[in-house]
Amino acid sequence: MAGIRVPRPGERVHREECGFSFSGPESEGGLYICMNTFLGFGKQFVERHHLKTGQRAFLHLKRTRKAKLDDGSSGAGDPPKKKPTRLAIGVEGGFEVDSDPFELEEEVKIIILPENAVISRESLALMAPAIRERVTASIEALLSADSASRRQDVEAWDGEVRQVSRHAVGLRQPPTDVRIPPCGWRCSQCDLRENLWVNLTDGAILCGRRYFDGSGGNNHALEHHKRTGYPLAVKLGTITPDGADVYSYEEDEMVLDPGLAEHLSHFGIDMMNMQKTDKTMTELELDMNQRVGEWGAIQESAVQLKPLYGPGNTGMHNLGNSCYLNAVMQVVFSIHDFQNKYVGHMHKIFQDSPADPTQDFNTQVAKLGYGLLSGEYSRAPPESEEGEAENDKPEPEGICPRMFKALVGKGHSEFSTNRQQDAHEFFLHFINMVERNCRSSENPNLAFRYVAEERFHCLASGRVKYTQRVDYMMQLPVPLEAALNKEELAEADRQRRVAEAEGTELPEVVRAKVPFQACLDSFSEPEQVEDFWSTALQAKSVAVKNTRFTSFPDCLVIQIKKFTFGLDWVPKKLDVSIDMPEILDLSGLRGRGLQPGEVELPDIAPPPLLTPDEPKGSLSIEDDDTLSSNLYSSPTSPVLDESLVEQVAEMGFPREACRKAVYHTNSSGLEPAINWVMAHLDQPDFSSPLVLPSTVGGHKTPDTEPPPEESVVTVTSMGFTREQALRALHATNNSVERAVDWIFSHIDEPDTEVSMDVSEGRSASGTMSETTPAGPRVRDGVGKYQLFAFISHMGTSTMCGHYVCHIKKEGRWVIYNDQKVSASERPRRDLGYIYFYQRDTG
Repeated sequence: MAGIRVPRPGERVHREECGFSFSGPESEGGLYICMNTFLGFGKQFVERHHLKTGQRAFLHLKRTRKAKLDDGSSGAGDPPKKKPTRLAIGVEGGFEVDSDPFELEEEVKIIILPENAVISRESLALMAPAIRERVTASIEALLSADSASRRQDVEAWDGEVRQVSRHAVGLRQPPTDVRIPPCGWRCSQCDLRENLWVNLTDGAILCGRRYFDGSGGNNHALEHHKRTGYPLAVKLGTITPDGADVYSYEEDEMVLDPGLAEHLSHFGIDMMNMQKTDKTMTELELDMNQRVGEWGAIQESAVQLKPLYGPGNTGMHNLGNSCYLNAVMQVVFSIHDFQNKYVGHMHKIFQDSPADPTQDFNTQVAKLGYGLLSGEYSRAPPESEEGEAENDKPEPEGICPRMFKALVGKGHSEFSTNRQQDAHEFFLHFINMVERNCRSSENPNLAFRYVAEERFHCLASGRVKYTQRVDYMMQLPVPLEAALNKEELAEADRQRRVAEAEGTELPEVVRAKVPFQACLDSFSEPEQVEDFWSTALQAKSVAVKNTRFTSFPDCLVIQIKKFTFGLDWVPKKLDVSIDMPEILDLSGLRGRGLQPGEVELPDIAPPPLLTPDEPKGSLSIEDDDTLSSNLYSSPTSPVLDESLVEQVAEMGFPREACRKAVYHTNSSGLEPAINWVMAHLDQPDFSSPLVLPSTVGGHKTPDTEPPPEESVVTVTSMGFTREQALRALHATNNSVERAVDWIFSHIDEPDTEVSMDVSEGRSASGTMSETTPAGPRVRDGVGKYQLFAFISHMGTSTMCGHYVCHIKKEGRWVIYNDQKVSASERPRRDLGYIYFYQRDTG
């Protein structure tokens, strides 16, 4: 009893889930909560914790489900499901969820190990007063504490819950004579009469954004914000005494304005007398989903799907916008490398886990993998004699990945939230976490890892440069100009314009049909690179870049680049159908390295950038002596992650702007760089060359902290030397994610040369030198593949919608739709977003 504690305010109490399994109070053996560490354990793991820590006192929780008594007030039969009127799950007006026909009875007692002595709450009265007081306080605190698991569990998701805008309080509204009438509005620039927004700063009435299908406005409200910086706008026609649709351009989301009535009255609008005359953004989203028909097609709603149970057929509960995580992890654990690493070695992982297994990455991944593959949480309900499922004591259906989601999202600005995310970004985030936690041990990422070869051909000098980079995903562009149904698309666009002009219902969206070969050709065709620095000319030139494979991975992941930017930089989703092949041969895309007759560009660093402290003309390119002087032997140009610069430039931004974005965001990643670009688009010097801040003595003051030893170990575990890891981490601001790419983007530097350690024994130059340090470990083989899984997205953007995945098992397709696992009847392979191919060894 001496080890029993009372949890402090804010201390995590795991009273809903075991740290090693998905056992909980409703499981057969209940849940044992350590009354000292407050960790929860299933029956099969509680003794392990006792032997490891010596803790003896555990609070045992056991909940039993009992069917609710029908009082007859519900009426006969189930009422028809209502049409959803808001983007929500489990709330009034949202998508309906099945109600729980059971109620819970909870049994609480104390178990003392190793004797397995049982102390009921009633018998506490027999204890000494001091002991009884402490034990009772601990029990009450444990039962009333906010469970660490429940904090991550969202019982109902509401896509319309909005936050108060930071611009609402103190919004600047200069004096104006503008008075807005209660009706009869039109865009001041294009005369559109629908989808109109009034800016709350100056009262300008302008049309909204153009949607991905061509409907909507002409982006004039957005362009007005870019010119003026005025942050908030209200959609006309949605203003009622209860509120309105308010959008914040800088926060890029629908928001709340507590002072909306006052802000509208500035332009003569009496909010209390307004009536709704236009659809809200939520209604438009719902209508769009119904017209596109994507939801029903991908989820196979038109057919009765047969549920599947048993090993490998375990579903995952949606914790509130966590479908992206569910889809990715279902596919990941259908791959042998991950099954073997985490499930095959689960007992050793659990044995080596730290004192708090809920915070250990390998433990939580192994726990998730076993939960999905074991079949323990996917048991078919027994059938009664009449052939109907018996519901008196149903087994739990699926698992709730609360601990896993909390751990992988910890510290991440997006994945730590309950907002919808991009499955592509989460996949790469998970891969990065695997890299960090494997170190020198077996790395299942080898299944995905490959080396890409990039060949740059300088058109002015005729010389070439070869670089290599590690990648885990092939990204395929979508050339809409190659659509096979252009006439049908043109007719649909004409009908849409007519419907908009006449105010009638819009026709169903016609989906562009793009051949897969056209996407592959677009990936492999030469790409022109402007402002390429030619070391042969010592000046900027134009180059042509080709991308090929140095190695082919065991599992090739292909992302269809459906989410892109329009000409106005507004994110949109391309609604396309692509005939993805089941058999894929990429052998023709293997890179061959430097070919006979090709002349490499000289390995000369570009000249340093001009800084404010340097005398004008001191770095003249024509002055060879100046360039080679000791004064400028240490370059003053910033150390940029050129591979990251290239990624930003591929989105169409000026290269100098991309260099500034990467510099000012410390090479911290693609998303921060893009955010910097979008925030500085309107600046006059947006495309001007990067100018450094002041330097001391002609040298830039270093501002990068020494790389953490953990980061160095992570990079070296991939096969690089310590020197390479230190240089790469220093150049990428200690970013493990970018360090490997940096090494390959500087492969031509004498002290950064690497060779490839592939299964066939080839190196980057065709030979293997004993003195050359080994490169990243990759597997290689034939470039022929078979499709075995794909992830599909439904909705108009990555920030909303739903994800499901299809996996081919034992010759048949299975659809995983959160906790529902069923045999697929009509898998829509053409509507996928991320595809997974495995090497065809036949």
